[in-house]
Amino acid sequence: MQGSTTGQQLLDQARAYLTEVERSIREHPFLAALESGRAPRTSLEALAGEQDRVIASDRRSFAQLAARFPHEPAGAFFLSMAEGEGLALGLLQDFASALGVDQAWLAAYEPSPDCHAYPSYVAWLALNGSSTDVALAFLANLAAWGANCGRVADALRQQYGFDDAAVAFFTFFASPPPGFEQRALAVIDAGLAAGDDPASAHRATRLLQAYELRFWDGMAAVS
Repeated sequence: MQGSTTGQQLLDQARAYLTEVERSIREHPFLAALESGRAPRTSLEALAGEQDRVIASDRRSFAQLAARFPHEPAGAFFLSMAEGEGLALGLLQDFASALGVDQAWLAAYEPSPDCHAYPSYVAWLALNGSSTDVALAFLANLAAWGANCGRVADALRQQYGFDDAAVAFFTFFASPPPGFEQRALAVIDAGLAAGDDPASAHRATRLLQAYELRFWDGMAAVS
């Protein structure tokens, strides 16, 4: 293992240096606009359109990672992430339907460059990143993304009158799958043992979190 670094040590380091950007994500003005009911319906439609692009892209990216790293523990881990995106894509259709937009509308939607930077980088990682890069980046990103999804779900129910089925896409992501952190750490430890570079994993983590913030910036721009 490179320098005897462990996955838990890498994660602790990542969480420490991501404190400020994570705060910016959690305190984003777009969330405040939703929670006060100030975000217009067009913003909700844009959220559906952007997530339709993100989830479909990430699903393919995780499938590519499962093909690149087929052996355990990485293969099953990335395949489960692809399967999760597939489930989420189905739930997103319920949100879109509650908004009154259909599949043709979603297909015609033009994504924001700010919002699309995130899945574009995930696709880059799927082709170029190590298993450690990806597992650490998503593990470190999970808390802020999940917290924001939970807040979006609550705001949609309380301020816009959506029911539980309509917001199930967001509640799906609000909590991590059981055992996700342990499985991700196992992938990281295996990758480090095989020679993955911890510095590269930190870089991937920093960039993914920055692109997560840029996604919310893009949403605020259409509010």
